[in-house]
Amino acid sequence: MENINKLELAFPDYLLLLLLIICIITDLKSRRIYNKILIPFLITALLASFLTGGWQYLLNSFQGAALGLAMLIIPFTRGGIGAGDVKLLAVIGGIKGSAFVVNTFLAGAIAGGVFALVILAVSRQLPATLSRLLGAVSGVLLRYGVTIRSGVRQEDVRPLYFPYSLAIGTGAAAAYTFNLQNLLR
Repeated sequence: MENINKLELAFPDYLLLLLLIICIITDLKSRRIYNKILIPFLITALLASFLTGGWQYLLNSFQGAALGLAMLIIPFTRGGIGAGDVKLLAVIGGIKGSAFVVNTFLAGAIAGGVFALVILAVSRQLPATLSRLLGAVSGVLLRYGVTIRSGVRQEDVRPLYFPYSLAIGTGAAAAYTFNLQNLLR
């Protein structure tokens, strides 16, 4: 534990922490992640990248932002995630770069799945949701002559929402944790 004293955070780390705190609070309160928050953070990250490392660092920030945007664009177009969450991950990529945003995305996806299962279980909708999933899979299996019956009525399942910024924030924390050995050197 004495190595934790060697942990030195740089400006992008503080910027990311502040961004996540603000976005998680606004997402919890209003189910929104506002552009008036995201845009200044992205501009600050891009400017800091340029001032720190010139055009190469600026290019790395743009690549991270583009990758963050690209990773959540399909779930957004399918209605599974809000535009604010997509832009939040893009800004995280702009702040910390491509490798960090990939780690954040992967860990956030796992966290989001766990959060979703807990919410479904607490709301007593897990069996109905799993039944619907089984019904969707059975549609594919039906092509091969396999039938599966589901005893759940469509009206038994109601949509549930949770602020995905929590999963993204958890993913960012996990990205730091998994890379802690690199930060402590």
